[in-house]
Amino acid sequence: MPPAKKRLRTYDSAKTRAAVLAQFGNVREAVERLTPEQLALPTRLGDWTVRELAAHLAMVLGTVQRYLGLPEPTKHEVPLLDWPFATRSAAAQVDEDVKELAEEGEPAEQFARVAAGIAELLPGAPDARLVPSRFGGMTLGDFLVTRTVELIVHTDDLNAAVPGLDVPYDRQALAACTRLLADALAVKAPGASTEVRIPPYAVVQCIEGPRHTRGTPPNVVETDPLTWIRLATGRTDWTAALNEAQVSASGERADLAELLPLMG
Repeated sequence: MPPAKKRLRTYDSAKTRAAVLAQFGNVREAVERLTPEQLALPTRLGDWTVRELAAHLAMVLGTVQRYLGLPEPTKHEVPLLDWPFATRSAAAQVDEDVKELAEEGEPAEQFARVAAGIAELLPGAPDARLVPSRFGGMTLGDFLVTRTVELIVHTDDLNAAVPGLDVPYDRQALAACTRLLADALAVKAPGASTEVRIPPYAVVQCIEGPRHTRGTPPNVVETDPLTWIRLATGRTDWTAALNEAQVSASGERADLAELLPLMG
């Protein structure tokens, strides 16, 4: 795991909390409309159906509820920028947990239980409180930022799986997700020779090489937030995004193919 020696940005607590709740609400409303036939549709996530995907989306905030009900860890072990690189190590356990949850009841009921629990526990919990994530103790504030990634990424998976569903993306949640994954790229490939632009939410410099100081950078990558998120999480690959004009890249150090995906 690349070391996250420093945090590249801060996140407004009130905006993050509102964004998480808003995106969870967007997904909940959509899931409640799904028919049994739609719940049985395949997804781009291995053998998961939409039912398993919905269970995972409920679990995204369900973990917050569960962690706040557990004793607080004694040690802060996981900085925010370590989290994207740790996620692959939990893939098998997540798959097991999701399939178990999907068999326990209807998705709408799962969302309702989580929403009630979060409404009770989250308002009084400070951002500095430690929670026992899968990878070690994290602050609640940082863990909530990771929830924007999970919610946005899997909202996109849900939209891809169910034609015409069109679950909206909360702007603040999309911004936080984009920024965290952009900062993770800068951690994985430190440097200042290449500028990666994801308007309107993020600009980062990365990759070793001559440092740019003024004017137009010699190496520039630019894309939109959803394309960036799909690249960073392996939903699409670099060559396909270039060929479909979803990414523009100029300069000899503007090829990110070997650096992506950042998490899976």
